[in-house]
Amino acid sequence: MRSLRARAIVAPAAFGIAVLVLWQLAVVVFNIQPFVLPSPVNIGVQFAQDLPIVWDGMIITGTNALIGFVLGALAAVVAAALAASLRFFDQLTQPIVTVAGVIPIIALAPVLYTMFGAGAETSRQVVAAIAVFVPVYLNTLRGLRQVKPVHRDLMRAYAASRWQATRTVTLPGALPFVFTGLRIASSLAVISALISEDFGGPIDGLAPSISSAAAYSNYTLAYAFVLGAILLGLTFYIVTLALEKLATRHSPLPNERPVVRT
Repeated sequence: MRSLRARAIVAPAAFGIAVLVLWQLAVVVFNIQPFVLPSPVNIGVQFAQDLPIVWDGMIITGTNALIGFVLGALAAVVAAALAASLRFFDQLTQPIVTVAGVIPIIALAPVLYTMFGAGAETSRQVVAAIAVFVPVYLNTLRGLRQVKPVHRDLMRAYAASRWQATRTVTLPGALPFVFTGLRIASSLAVISALISEDFGGPIDGLAPSISSAAAYSNYTLAYAFVLGAILLGLTFYIVTLALEKLATRHSPLPNERPVVRT
């Protein structure tokens, strides 16, 4: 088991290092100019030199993504729980969720800036929350409906109350599905918050910094901000994955992997 875990970590790390080495060699051998593609070494040096500026952008974008992630996830879990329990609520929310899944939410950013004010970060948080809602809702709802009949019959045979059945069977069985939705949503929250920064609003965060650096032909600095965005997305994903491992470690039901994707 430990060897498998080590392999799961070493193999991607080795592949990533190989890609960076090939990237560096390609830039040196073919004399690729920085305005086309800076080298990984130059990007790393630039990132280290301007770390305070990049860090400020990461904090602003990360805060918006985190607020949107929490609000969207909470709303999705509550809505999925209601939909799993109340048939009429499920029928009521189906078309809404379908529309939310296909609507170009990034295009809503300019409208939201008009609603909440161009100087507020609220629009970016709302965009992130909408992006988070759909995958968390769909996966949670599927998880809540995955209780096996044998488990239901066992709870009924023990005269368990509805809350006891939910606490001991339904919720533990749904946890892997919930966290699958959260892992998908963690990346979407960062991406949505990042892209929405390019549609107006305050001139802070990573996206305006990337655009500003590129506009002044400082492409290495622009890639340094991109590196900050990548690290931010990885942080969200790793934290969510760690919480999943912690929450499902002592689950009494087998972890069945969901397949719902958005």
